[in-house]
Amino acid sequence: MTDDTTDTTDSTETKHTAGAFDIRTFIAALMGIYGVILVLAGIFGGARATAGPVDGNPNLIVGISLLLFAGGMQAWAVIRPTVVDEAALARDKAEQEGKPPPH
Repeated sequence: MTDDTTDTTDSTETKHTAGAFDIRTFIAALMGIYGVILVLAGIFGGARATAGPVDGNPNLIVGISLLLFAGGMQAWAVIRPTVVDEAALARDKAEQEGKPPPH
């Protein structure tokens, strides 16, 4: 019989991330909203730009591009989240309150 009660405090320690407050999430949301608006304008809009080097519907092309960009930004934020340094937060809070920093 083996004892599986080893100390795993380092592996079970949770890391705090920026989550919804990550700037990449805000950028993805904003570009996604603009992308949806442009895709809808490209599908349901009556005016189409015909004079120019691009054939097709520029609203639809740019809208789809913005949606792809927003998806990429959100994927980046999920795959590589911004980890919050708890020790640095404690030091900054102590400095603001005028207390000596914790060790």
